[in-house]
Amino acid sequence: MKKTYAIEVDCANCANLMEDAAKATPGVKDAVVNFMALKMTVEFEEGVDCTAVMKKVLKNCRKVEDDCDIAF
Repeated sequence: MKKTYAIEVDCANCANLMEDAAKATPGVKDAVVNFMALKMTVEFEEGVDCTAVMKKVLKNCRKVEDDCDIAF
């Protein structure tokens, strides 16, 4: 399952760090951050709770960019 979320991030490098952090999160099959559109598309592994995984994604993203946000 793929879902797209609105994000808040200040720079393209930070967006790349957020993408890497999202991809490293258990339950995420793939993630792509579009800095220009301020969107993150996440493909989830089958059978996971998307909301629970996104909470972990946000936590991991805030480790690399503490003032980022993801609307989910």
